[in-house]
Amino acid sequence: MIRTVTPDDIPVLHAMIRELAEYEKAADQARATEEQLREALFGERPAAFAHLAESGGEPVGFALWFLNFSTWRGVHGIYLEDLFVRPHARGGGHGRALLTELARICVARGYERLEWAVLNWNAPSIASYEALGARAQDEWTTYRLTDGALAALGGTDGGTSGAGSAD
Repeated sequence: MIRTVTPDDIPVLHAMIRELAEYEKAADQARATEEQLREALFGERPAAFAHLAESGGEPVGFALWFLNFSTWRGVHGIYLEDLFVRPHARGGGHGRALLTELARICVARGYERLEWAVLNWNAPSIASYEALGARAQDEWTTYRLTDGALAALGGTDGGTSGAGSAD
């Protein structure tokens, strides 16, 4: 069963985000708090949306997403930030069900893209996505500014001093 996350689901969503970070070998980078998730999902101006996969009433996975916009197509799309299924529930169709729900939302709302990123080493997920008809966008390279590099560029000096980290 797939359902929209409610405010009462924040603790379990937060726990699964931590589990995802551990799976991706980046537990130290997952700093989001329950309060931040609550604000992002249910605040005055929600910036993200989430769905839970349940099996026997137990949360076994989630999809957290937000809207993007294609200037070429002139319409919104969905960017899937995180998709995670707990290890004991993998292979049960929960990931596919979450992706199906997001595709359904896209179709119903006239969105023309459902996009996400996957770590290069995550062969099982890549195989699953390709089996659905998803195709890697190999001609694009993702860039990211965070921490010192973001502060330097966004600071009052206009980014003219200091290199900082781009991790």
